[in-house]
Amino acid sequence: MLRNIQRNLIPALLATVIAALLITPIFGLELQRAGSRLSVQPHWNYVLWGCLAVFVVQLCKPALHGFTNTMRLPQVPRLPQPWVKPLMLAALLLAVIWPFMAGRNAVDIATLALIYVMLALGLNIVVGFAGLLDLGFVGFYAVGAYTYALLYHWAGWSFWQALPLSGVMAALFGFLLGFPVLRLRGDYLAIVTLGFGEIIRLLLVNLTDWTGGPDGISGIPKPTVLGLEMTRSASTEGAQTFHQFFGMDFNSMHMVIFLYLMALLLAVITLLIGSRLIRMPIGRAWEALREDEIACRSLGLSPMNIKLSAFTLGAMFAGFGGAFFAARQGIVNPESFTFIESALILAIVVLGGMGSQLGVIIAAVLLTVLPELAREFSEYRMLIFGLVMILMMIWRPQGLLPMRRNHIHVEPPQEPQPKS
Repeated sequence: MLRNIQRNLIPALLATVIAALLITPIFGLELQRAGSRLSVQPHWNYVLWGCLAVFVVQLCKPALHGFTNTMRLPQVPRLPQPWVKPLMLAALLLAVIWPFMAGRNAVDIATLALIYVMLALGLNIVVGFAGLLDLGFVGFYAVGAYTYALLYHWAGWSFWQALPLSGVMAALFGFLLGFPVLRLRGDYLAIVTLGFGEIIRLLLVNLTDWTGGPDGISGIPKPTVLGLEMTRSASTEGAQTFHQFFGMDFNSMHMVIFLYLMALLLAVITLLIGSRLIRMPIGRAWEALREDEIACRSLGLSPMNIKLSAFTLGAMFAGFGGAFFAARQGIVNPESFTFIESALILAIVVLGGMGSQLGVIIAAVLLTVLPELAREFSEYRMLIFGLVMILMMIWRPQGLLPMRRNHIHVEPPQEPQPKS
């Protein structure tokens, strides 16, 4: 033990120096304005504690390595098959009645969480099922949002008219992106998809005559219920609103609940379609491509068609989510579709377990709800988020709920018993 500590002394000192260089400008120095003058306020306690933590961890790395090898998170028990459907129906029923008992802020947060659930389930098709690393998924999200915004702004389309076309346009962009990535794998594929997401964002910024540039498009209407607007007064003369038609008093909470239920419906549809697809031949083809592309090709499957199908279907769900996001926010601008959104959606898929739909749903809820509950740590949100991901990669790299693969157990043939 002492010999290992002496061996790690110099690497620990080097790591501490590097940590000091990184921590000092971020946490150790703070700019403060006093009138027209700027002053630098040092916070050396942050630097000292950070460097001390790095030095101790690096010095005791052998012991920590042995501890992490023995430490494992508890396994989630498999539920009996007859219990699965009743529990799913009970969870769905609870999700439906929950907004009628919760407050406005809680319902708004839950709606945002359901949007990320839908996006993560769409990316799970590309990353989890097909094994294709996509860092530009937010580009499809932006295409869906701007499709609805542009159709309303230039043609006066309603949300329900634009929703199918938003998914179709995002799927078309996914199909077009599939062609240049057919022969790419790993890091090269990630670079191309990352570039695609940034190209979409820069186009939205620079096409000011169409997209409004950095200001975006505002005044996007909310969805209607059977053609009835859920507003205080109708936008057209002589039309009835939702509360007038049903003889109720106007309440802004009605729209909040309706948006939540609509997000829940879209998320459930995405989950059902994904669950069905993974059991179909196309889902088996995605798994074959993920496990070994060469073996997949040797079986007579076309990697080109498999990749195109994964990109197209994943992009379609992102387009639906983007259209709903535009309707919920009432405004879209390029700053809503930065790379950090793609990184967050990918982190949800990795944290939940690639290919595991239940794990993705749980991770999406956790990464959306927990930051809202701990707003006092909002300045350190990304730092905590990165630390959690590092710990997950050490202790549970397969994710919170890894995908369970069905195994076929073949009994060995029994030798015939000799006749007496």
